[in-house]
Amino acid sequence: MDNKPILTHFEFVDLTHPLDEHAPTWNGSCGFRSEIKMDYDQGLRVQAYKCHAGVGTHMDAPSHFIRDAKNIGDIPLEVLIVPCSVLNLSSQRSEDLIVTSKEIIQFEKKFGKIAPGSLFFAYTGWAAFWSKPDQYRNLDQSGQMHFPTMSKDAAELLLERDVAGVGMDTLSPDPQGSQFPVHHLILGKGKYILENVANLNLMPPVGAYAINLPLNIRFGAESPVRLVGLIPKGDC
Repeated sequence: MDNKPILTHFEFVDLTHPLDEHAPTWNGSCGFRSEIKMDYDQGLRVQAYKCHAGVGTHMDAPSHFIRDAKNIGDIPLEVLIVPCSVLNLSSQRSEDLIVTSKEIIQFEKKFGKIAPGSLFFAYTGWAAFWSKPDQYRNLDQSGQMHFPTMSKDAAELLLERDVAGVGMDTLSPDPQGSQFPVHHLILGKGKYILENVANLNLMPPVGAYAINLPLNIRFGAESPVRLVGLIPKGDC
């Protein structure tokens, strides 16, 4: 039996954007603040954080849209530490990009069927604008945001595959002004959604894992997460 620590068999990818007051948010307000309450001249540094529940790289629990559904703290670890697949559509990066079932089926023809209980990521390339909130939110003259999203039929296909959750490198898989069909479908089946995912360009299409750790918030509908990708090394 190999006596090396199991984690030495993996390369790590931080799939989480750093949080600061410049993080893009759905409504354009400041979604995160850090205040120093005590500092080193008093012996130690103590900070207070104030943030939106759904800020930065974060998770939507089923209760975000579904009354009496699972909250953040109810989601078992078994569905938070899972294999993942990454559909790369970054070459098409556009505010009009919509991830559809057609792209997912094409992905499966090349890489195999998406496994039950896995986490599905759509990599659109939109994270390139994270440090430029105005471009990331991309408002038109009427104040409507435009960024890559996901279609209802794509969400339905992923539910047929029985994924644990769905993630995107945008503010939402649903466009602003919609009735949030993807949220209702995915969360309505007890799955979760990850938004504002970072560094998906470093992840392979298949074969990797994701560790997705939200804060254990009782009755929480959303939470910032520390999302980490694990890519097996060649000697595994």
